[in-house]
Amino acid sequence: MNDFQVYMVGGAVRDRLLGLAVNDHDWVVVGATPEQLMHRGFVPVGRDFPVFLHPETHEEYALARTERKTGQGYRGFVVHAAADVTLEEDLARRDLTINAIAAPAEWTGSGAVFDPYGGQRDLQGKVLRHVTGAFREDPVRILRLARFAARFTDFTVAPETMALMREMVAAGEVDALVPERIWQEISRGLMEEQPSRMFETLRECGALAVLLPELDRLWGVPQRAEYHPEVDTGVHAMMVLDMSARLRAPLTVRFACLCHDFGKGTTPPEVLPRHIEHEMRSVDLLHAVCERWRVPGDCHELAEVVAREHGNLHRSDELQATSLMRLLERCDAIRKPGRFEEALLACECDARGRLGFEERPYPQRARLAHALQAVLAVPTAPVAQAAAARGLKGQAVGEAIRMARIEAIKGWLATQST
Repeated sequence: MNDFQVYMVGGAVRDRLLGLAVNDHDWVVVGATPEQLMHRGFVPVGRDFPVFLHPETHEEYALARTERKTGQGYRGFVVHAAADVTLEEDLARRDLTINAIAAPAEWTGSGAVFDPYGGQRDLQGKVLRHVTGAFREDPVRILRLARFAARFTDFTVAPETMALMREMVAAGEVDALVPERIWQEISRGLMEEQPSRMFETLRECGALAVLLPELDRLWGVPQRAEYHPEVDTGVHAMMVLDMSARLRAPLTVRFACLCHDFGKGTTPPEVLPRHIEHEMRSVDLLHAVCERWRVPGDCHELAEVVAREHGNLHRSDELQATSLMRLLERCDAIRKPGRFEEALLACECDARGRLGFEERPYPQRARLAHALQAVLAVPTAPVAQAAAARGLKGQAVGEAIRMARIEAIKGWLATQST
């Protein structure tokens, strides 16, 4: 490639400078045309941007480009890619200084890098700072910065960058975000080390009130101190979310934790700090969020179960066999035991995501898991055959199976009381 230059850019350079593992690479090509790359066997894949796949490694290589804002939202750009676009011009369009560092293609972490915007300085100072005023042209960058705040938990947001994000929110840029990009960034942020920082950053700049008012309104809403020493519902929501990260929960569980208490934000002021029937209000609100963001079905379904049943699951240590069976049925645990296991994990996050409760055990999780195992161990075919031999049909056979399952739970409970 001696007729043009290839540079490693973005996260691969940043993470190597931080001493972190590098999982993938971003490459930028300076001084080339699309025809030159295709002549070398590169395969074009970008519709909106000049991106190509390497013929051997299949990694993405992008032509150096500039962008000019032409309208609202992240689609409102005209892209200019040409052989005369410089590396510095390409880096200027990037979001954060720590992501605007380039290195030679063969760079392995030692030696000089190209850093025209002070990215190394901000890595050392642990600061998330925008590169240029072009940051304001793409509202997705607000979400990306918030996600990086959740990943790099000891970094702070530069005051001038926070001020810029607030200006963008006030100008209505966040309103123009499309559902796919919102969910893409939110879901990735949920999987970071401290996901609460993403939502706290969005709240600080005003974007959370636009993107997720169901969560934003929880701050300042009190709860009963005997159950929630942290009192503030928004604080509790963030503690639950961070507990899900601590317990290495999957995305489905983390999303359920995020949504489980939405209904508390609509509790009538005159009944506070109690939150009567907030569970069903939470279900209605999360339905709206899932529709708005086009949330995948597995996340939506688990979040509904957790929002509706988390109070009952918490109190399940008081339930006997018949009531436990009803709870399992409402959660569809027999048909979907894996999802029920995730619901129990989300409830443990909820129980331990409280001030002073972080190290407390959550025995309900094991108790309900054992109750479900007792139910699943019932051989339904012989029960059905015996019921049919007694002349039972249809729903009566189903009820016979149900009673056998209740007896199985009773049997397991009996072993726990001896």
